[in-house]
Amino acid sequence: MLLSQDAVEQVALKAIVWLAGNDDLLPVFMGATGVGEEAFRDGLSDPEFQASVLDFIMMDDAWVVAFCDTEAMPYDRLMQARAALPGGAQVHWT
Repeated sequence: MLLSQDAVEQVALKAIVWLAGNDDLLPVFMGATGVGEEAFRDGLSDPEFQASVLDFIMMDDAWVVAFCDTEAMPYDRLMQARAALPGGAQVHWT
């Protein structure tokens, strides 16, 4: 299923808000990426930053489940949104 650009942005923004509200996970993201609070806020409308947040959440199935359950969305929606952001194209090696 292809998501509209508006739907992709909504998923990404929900993921950013979810991450910002997660007191345990936010410091891990900030430490791993080197993003500070100001850059975190400034990145809200940046598709590359949105992609980095989705990449981070998709690193752990438990994080995907927690986010998707909170937002009542299918578990594969993050992957669909990520595919539509910069660098998200699937690479086919054959």
